[in-house]
Amino acid sequence: MCEMRGRDGEMMRTTMESQVGMKLYRDVLRLRAEHAPQFIDITTSVVEAVEASQISEGTVTVFSRHTTAAIKINENEPLLLRDMARFLEQIAPREAEYRHNDFVIRTANMTEDECPNGHSHCQHLMLCASETIPVVEGKAILGRWQSIFVIELDRPRDREIVIQVQGW
Repeated sequence: MCEMRGRDGEMMRTTMESQVGMKLYRDVLRLRAEHAPQFIDITTSVVEAVEASQISEGTVTVFSRHTTAAIKINENEPLLLRDMARFLEQIAPREAEYRHNDFVIRTANMTEDECPNGHSHCQHLMLCASETIPVVEGKAILGRWQSIFVIELDRPRDREIVIQVQGW
């Protein structure tokens, strides 16, 4: 038994115990982004991973292994997707000046195929690298209009997304 005091000083008790039989299932989704920004709906792949896991109760975490590709839940409606792409371009325009893009002064984390992508890192600040969704009775519990997206912020390239389901 773990005891803590809340902000109002009231005692809160949390029982922490090992759950025998917890399972873990992991899949890596490999995809190719064709442009940026691009919203790639991966809901079907996540739902299939949850089903393949045979986990009845738990969570599924969807995680991007990249700092210029985000994971977000939102509505898959074409005009909204265009609005969201425009919003990302407005908050960090590709044409703006970024010290990250100055390869004369920048020396850290450089690769042979380095390209100017400061905008995509700044856009990622407004997004997330992962989303976690409850799994109930063997199904990812998403709202009526919710879809899971990989959002490419940089350029056409290959991406890896980890889908991990854990529970019982």
